[in-house]
Amino acid sequence: MTLFDRALFADRVCLVTGGGSGIGAEIALQFARHGARVAVLGRSAAKLDTTVRALEAEGAQGLALAADVRDAHALEAAVAHITQHWGRLDVLVNAAAGNFLSPAATLSANGFRTVIDIDLCGTFNACRAAYAALAARRGVIVNITASPQGFVAMPLQCHAGAAKAGIEKLTRDLALEWGPAGVRVVAVAPGPIANTEGMSRLAPGDAAETMQQKMPLGRWGRSDEVASAVMYLASPAAGFITGTTLTVDGGAGLLGAGCFLAALNL
Repeated sequence: MTLFDRALFADRVCLVTGGGSGIGAEIALQFARHGARVAVLGRSAAKLDTTVRALEAEGAQGLALAADVRDAHALEAAVAHITQHWGRLDVLVNAAAGNFLSPAATLSANGFRTVIDIDLCGTFNACRAAYAALAARRGVIVNITASPQGFVAMPLQCHAGAAKAGIEKLTRDLALEWGPAGVRVVAVAPGPIANTEGMSRLAPGDAAETMQQKMPLGRWGRSDEVASAVMYLASPAAGFITGTTLTVDGGAGLLGAGCFLAALNL
């Protein structure tokens, strides 16, 4: 079921980083189901090929681009390939991310830097690489951050929290700078989403059930619910929205760190 017109993104071209699996793959699939041509970018060629096959099964055109978001030059080349292949770029979704649990006292400098490089620097790299193409189309950037890590003190995730908070600030700054060029920049902050690699790491074993029971809505979210929020913000219906973050977390952020602490017995 969809609340959107199936031709909502007809003739539009979208790029989804982290599009090989999880939330990114679902976002790519939903754009394809609503008329878009979709390029997915990530490090695993096998995962990207699986996503492209799913896009093509929906009757859409898909393009797999194997690249690391930490490599600014590779992203510039990817955007150039998209514009050469399809002639335009209308929407960029930054869904590439990395996370793991670690006490700050034992977190290595490399571990901290890796998450910052993928989440925050990778988002900037993609935005900068896509700016000119998006400005030519009065396009949209949707950055995927996280709730509640980006705005609530959380244990064992200082690296991810710093990255997500940075993405929210980057979203506002780029919206201010790039608005005059017609580029809207917004963000979506998903909370706990079922059947994702991130939650398998952040709430392993019995912690998952405990956390779900404590959620205000009594469950974790679904990837398609995040994708719906992204599509709304990328659509003309959100044409006067920029520089803001839409939280899609089932109320997890209302609990502060309590839900997470209880789930991990901290």
